[in-house]
Amino acid sequence: MHRYFTDQRHEALRHRVRDFAESEVRPRIAEMEANRSVCHDLSRLIARQGWIGATVHRAYGGMGAGHVAKTLIIEELSRVSAAMGAMVQASQLGVAKIVHFGSEEQKKTWLPAIASGDCLPTIAVTEPESGGHVLGMSSTAVRDGDGYVLNGRKIYVGNSHVGDLHGVVVRTGEGSKGLSAFLVESDTPGFRVGEQQPAMGLHGFSFGELFFDNCRVPAANLLGREGDGLSVAYSSSVLYGRPNLTAVSLGIHQAVLDETTRFCTERQRYGKPLADLGNIKLKLGRIQSRLLLARLSAYHAVHLLDQGLPCDAELMNAKLVNVESALESARDAMDIHAACGLFTDRPVERFLRDAHHIFAPAGTSDIQLLRLGELALGRAQGDWSSRLADLLRLEPSEWPEEDEVPDEVPDMAPADPPVTVRTDGTTPTVPGQRTGPAHRHSWFARPR
Repeated sequence: MHRYFTDQRHEALRHRVRDFAESEVRPRIAEMEANRSVCHDLSRLIARQGWIGATVHRAYGGMGAGHVAKTLIIEELSRVSAAMGAMVQASQLGVAKIVHFGSEEQKKTWLPAIASGDCLPTIAVTEPESGGHVLGMSSTAVRDGDGYVLNGRKIYVGNSHVGDLHGVVVRTGEGSKGLSAFLVESDTPGFRVGEQQPAMGLHGFSFGELFFDNCRVPAANLLGREGDGLSVAYSSSVLYGRPNLTAVSLGIHQAVLDETTRFCTERQRYGKPLADLGNIKLKLGRIQSRLLLARLSAYHAVHLLDQGLPCDAELMNAKLVNVESALESARDAMDIHAACGLFTDRPVERFLRDAHHIFAPAGTSDIQLLRLGELALGRAQGDWSSRLADLLRLEPSEWPEEDEVPDEVPDMAPADPPVTVRTDGTTPTVPGQRTGPAHRHSWFARPR
């Protein structure tokens, strides 16, 4: 099934990510579940593998591997830990705004740092009083000399507590043309992160509040032009948010099947394995069927993205199908486990909790159905995959050649890069070396 939209290079990458997830992430799950706190060091370790730069052009130090590769990275991490899969998807979502709307100077400054794992980006749109109604936001940015002064509050920001560079959409005017987007570094005066709140699932991942109190940013940090904020928000959500969250759901779904079949094989009833009972086979069959359909919809949609073809509808449908089917399969798994599933020594209850977290971001299932209904009526709006096709299309020159896939992959840790100095004489202030030469990381580099 994996080979429907993947080739040898994708599958080599899949095995690298899977090996890393098993060796580096799985041993930390119990700690993350017990502490329910942000896992800073593991987030940084994952970022240093270069996977946040899956869709970043190789000229900026990224993988240049495209959206299919991005999907399998998130899926494989989420199969082991949805929290860490969510961490990666949130940062890859943060990449979108710079790839789509960043100036050449912004791309040169930030994309190499993101690709190397030195900078974790976020995007901050949602507000307490407006929720998913983007045009209802009230946070503002006011021009003041050579900069802008931001005031307001954002909530449900993925990677809020580990992010280094926040892409913030705020009001600079009235109406739909009155939204603009800015890059705000995490140590900017007037910016702070709210206290982490306990949540149902995704323990180890942060999605909290950002506060802006007379937070001044240079005019050079404006993404695109004034008035582009709505386009930044919507395009990022449609083209990155939906497929990324689809991949998290897909990873959870695969984990549900793996764990439940293992349980049914090992558990004995009436002198034989639970898996031999007819009603159990039916439930397992439903889980397997949902997973096959969910995987097909997920990879088909991002395959179209890599081809630069219109696929807004496929991306909506993939999120709808994957979120709903993962939840249904997790509930079936809980039914099969019965009382055993209620205790935390087995992961099935974690799968159900984590699956619920993927429901709302980038639009609930009702939102996806509403947009698909508009499509059926010929009233579809947006068409972001067509508008930004030239930036989404995976060019043949971006792909590593087939003969780049080695049997044994050498270590690929780059030398320390020099620090890039900005035009105003300052250097980026997020931790560590931010920018440097555009290292052409192999897809297949051994995890660092």
